[in-house]
Amino acid sequence: MTDIKFSLLLTTKNRKEDLLFTLHKIGHLLDRPDVEYIICDDGSTDGTSERLTEDFPGLQLFRHEKSKGLIYSRNRLMERAAGEFAISLDDDLHFLTVNPLEEIDTFFNIHPECAVVSFRIYWNTSAPETIMSNHKTERVKSFAGGAHAWRMSAWKTIPDYPDWFVFYGEEDFAAYQLFKKQKQIYYLPSVPVHHRVDLKERKNKKDYRLRLRRSLRSGWYLYFMFYPWLLIPRRLAYSLWIQLRKRTLKGDGKATVAIFQAMGDVILNIPRLLRNSNRMTRQEFEEFSTLAETKLYWTPEDEK
Repeated sequence: MTDIKFSLLLTTKNRKEDLLFTLHKIGHLLDRPDVEYIICDDGSTDGTSERLTEDFPGLQLFRHEKSKGLIYSRNRLMERAAGEFAISLDDDLHFLTVNPLEEIDTFFNIHPECAVVSFRIYWNTSAPETIMSNHKTERVKSFAGGAHAWRMSAWKTIPDYPDWFVFYGEEDFAAYQLFKKQKQIYYLPSVPVHHRVDLKERKNKKDYRLRLRRSLRSGWYLYFMFYPWLLIPRRLAYSLWIQLRKRTLKGDGKATVAIFQAMGDVILNIPRLLRNSNRMTRQEFEEFSTLAETKLYWTPEDEK
């Protein structure tokens, strides 16, 4: 029996058609003897598990009868991964190249100090006309949550993702922990992926306020957990002012509610934030700040 090298991990909830599309797009990888595919159905009520069992009997599938949240589910997937490398994909995202695993394997082998690689993401409901890119491989601060690969030996050196964040922030949490361990994260543009999402439409969806609340609070949580003490007041005040200027002063009522809810979440969780802190020294923070920003978006227009 061939040893498993790659664990493809995916969590899903009530997005059966998106998930099936993704699986068909990467179906050629599912037949490889060095690949395992593990899916967490986080409380779907649309028949996702039944359809997967019928159409993809070779997958490893586990289900939460009641939703536990994205980050909790990702932790459980990582616990089950048997591969040397664990690849996390969103259920509405697929590779745009035929041989992404070879690119990932080669890069990790050449760069033993690398713990995570983050892929080049095209965000749009339609596929790009070209995937050619001049983007360069470089060390970055963090990675994309649904489009990255872990070296599992590095994952085992840091705490699990904080599942009480629920949604957003787990990537940066891991990035700070890895930096403290002197392990590195790289942007790997040779692995392009298509995230089939219309970003403009997100603002009009029912969960806009909830997403914004969780996004803001996760960033503020991380201040209290990792930033040097003297930097927190100014950074927090500046971040709050930017949100009020961009959203509240422009009449975005939903966003304003989300901002103050997020701040309330921070206040309520201060004891927990302090218990789980792993604070950087001023020198570490300055070194971290010199790294390139996380690469989350790519379009063909970037190349013009």
